[in-house]
Formats: sequence, C-alpha cells, structure tokens
Amino acid sequence: MSPPARPRIVLVTGAARRLGREIALALAHSGWRVAVHYRHSEDDAIATEARCAALSGDSARFAADFGSESEVRALLPRVIARFGQVDAVVNSASLFEHDSAQTFSYARLDEHLRSNTGAPIVLAQALHAHLLQRADAGEVDVQGAVVNLLDQKLWNQNPDFLSYTLSKAALEAAGTMLSLALAPRVRVVGVAPGLTLTSHLLQGKKFEQMHRLSPLGRSSTAHDVAATVQFALDNRSITGTTLLVDGGQHLMRFERDFSLM
Repeated sequence: MSPPARPRIVLVTGAARRLGREIALALAHSGWRVAVHYRHSEDDAIATEARCAALSGDSARFAADFGSESEVRALLPRVIARFGQVDAVVNSASLFEHDSAQTFSYARLDEHLRSNTGAPIVLAQALHAHLLQRADAGEVDVQGAVVNLLDQKLWNQNPDFLSYTLSKAALEAAGTMLSLALAPRVRVVGVAPGLTLTSHLLQGKKFEQMHRLSPLGRSSTAHDVAATVQFALDNRSITGTTLLVDGGQHLMRFERDFSLM
C-alpha cells in the first residue's frame, strides 16, 4: 500500500476578505491547507481561517504589510515553519487606489508597485528557493505554482486608476519572465477577472448594470474566479499565460473605469 499523499499547502494573500477569501474557501473545500494572509483585517482573517480549517482540517493566518520588503520576505518562511512546506502561492492581495494622469505621483506609484508587483515577485522567488531545497533533499517530482490575480483592464485600458493599472501591467510582464526563469520548479499563471464584486464605489443597480456589460451578458463571479485559480493550480501544463475570466469584457471598449461610468 502506498503512503497517503501529504496535503498540499497554499498561501493565499489578501485572504481575509472579498475575492481572496472566496479563493481561500474554494481551495480549502478541495483539500488544500490554506495559509491566510492579511494586513489589517484580523477579525475577518480569523473567520476565514476557521472556515478553511473546518473544510480542510487545518489552516493558519499570517499578518504582513506588503509595503515592507522585510515583512514580505519573512512571510513564506513563517508559513513553511508552520506547515512544513508550501506548494503554491495565490497573489490576490492588491492595493487599488484612484489616481490619474493629473494626480499621478512617484509616491502613489511606489505604493502600488511595492504591494501589487514587488510582493508577488518576492513570494515567487521564495517559493522557488523552497522547492529547490526540497528537491535537493531527495523529494521526487517537486513542482509548485504561483497564480497572480490581474485585471481585464490590462486588455481594455482606460485612464483611471493609473498607478494600479501600471502595477498590474508590470505583474503581467513579470509573470512571463518568471515562468521562464523559475521553470521547471515553478509555474506562473495569471488570472484576470472582470467586474466581480460590489464595492463602496459601485453597488446596487449600477453594479448590476455594469456587470451585464459583456458579450456573454454577465461578467465574472467570485465562484468563476476561484474555480479558475483552482484549475490553474491543478493543471501542470499551464504556465506563462493569463486566463481572462470576464465574460468577454476585455473585448469591449470602456472609456472609463466601471466605478466612474
């Protein structure tokens, strides 16, 4: 009789709330042990951790400010110390603050690049080093995956949220470079949702109207995005590409961001 397979461990960043939480719960439901990352939302992180543990048998939460390189670099070692290994990282945490060509500043761009681009690259780097160590220790067929949450906005640009869009464009380019640099140990896949969840900027009937603006008559749901992340983690032939999950919104022309239309 072959020994039972060890549970797979995934770090989901920004998992305390919203889309990150839905991804964490979906992965826990399919058997992944989830490391729940959060920044300030500790009460929400506790709730996500408890739900993930109930679904998969184990979970833990980890606070880190992605504006701090030292905290990002310490994050994966903390997860490894708790679970013994990490097999995948899902980069869902994202800074999303409005600026434009008129209000752009170095400081605002730096904030977005640190959180939305730098942190995912550092975590991919750390996962790669961890997998190499496991292979050197004799583990067979060691491969992990990084999934980066992007945005259909990259394929359908408008002038709003300039620094956010630049940081996600940089992350999309980094995904191509990392998929080459870290192969064969680490696969890197982008998942780009369309309009998915309500927010303080967009809700109610206006959200419903914007959500229907796509060739399929609906944009993405949290379930759609979480299912695509799970598919990207499970399919070992996918790397260096982005899966757009938006009902085709990227095929349409929007002059402004949804929240400002």
